Amino acid sequence: MKQLLTLLKILADGHFHSGEILAQQLGLSRSGIWKTIKKIEEEFGVIIHAVSGRGYKLESPIEFLDSDLIQQPLSNEAQAGIDNLELYSSLDSTNRYLYQLAGKGIKQRYAVFAEHQTQGQGRRGRQWQSPFAQNLYFSILWHFDFGPEKLAGLSLAIAVAIARALQLETGIQPQLKWPNDVWHTGKKLSGNLLEIQGQSSGPCSVVIGIGVNVDMDDKVTQSIDQPWTDLHRACHQPVDRNSLSAALLNQLVPALTQFAQTGLETFMPDWSAWDLTYGRNVDLIFADHAISGKSMGIDQQGALLLDNEQGVRAYQMGEVSLRPQAQS
Repeated sequence: MKQLLTLLKILADGHFHSGEILAQQLGLSRSGIWKTIKKIEEEFGVIIHAVSGRGYKLESPIEFLDSDLIQQPLSNEAQAGIDNLELYSSLDSTNRYLYQLAGKGIKQRYAVFAEHQTQGQGRRGRQWQSPFAQNLYFSILWHFDFGPEKLAGLSLAIAVAIARALQLETGIQPQLKWPNDVWHTGKKLSGNLLEIQGQSSGPCSVVIGIGVNVDMDDKVTQSIDQPWTDLHRACHQPVDRNSLSAALLNQLVPALTQFAQTGLETFMPDWSAWDLTYGRNVDLIFADHAISGKSMGIDQQGALLLDNEQGVRAYQMGEVSLRPQAQS
């Protein structure tokens, strides 16, 4: 693995590199370089062009995550809030990695980033598409002194924190789609997934998995079953993933501390300001049926308020589908 990464980092600039020079740099034969190139393509899903007389070249340059570049812009609160920051070239799932750590009784707070996930997790069992070094895939392990019953609305607070970071870092206008997605111009940009360990009486540990689309390749998005976008498209220019990582941690750490003190209440004004569905007719989809109504925002537990012929009712579960708006 180390040799694969060494070669990939040499090629990261997106320029052609002579096979002969690469062989000298890595202490391999020319055929050894070719075999290593093939292993990189297989392991990480990147495309490397081989041109006779010119050498090898990545289809697109790669900006690797760098722990120093992430930590340097962190606020004092974010630095104090994260005990361990780890970067990996590939994991099956950053959530699974931290969930296993939490199961061992680890009391420290972690932020773990991966350039690539082989089994990235989304909501309702979906796979989160995780092409190598194109987006952000990371998880935070956090500990609360109370039990899981007091975590209602946490995923919404996390979505607000992500939206704040994206607006501050890139200037885009975020939208929030219940229960925890960040959208832009009616397309999904980010999501989060919580996994909880602990007794009902507390304390408990929460693994917060976060994915942000930074620069998605059209070739890997064919299986995505909803409208999507990325920051490159939203900003019409590349976005620095290291700077974005720091911006996200600078919002997420204070948000987690705040949630422990006030719950969802202090996040509700921002949620209301960015609520994508408020006042719109939606379908709330369950495993075996759906309910239609007008979205009326959320309550202080993070439940969706839906207004229909049965009145206004609060729902903690379900998947919101936006109904087409009438043309004026």
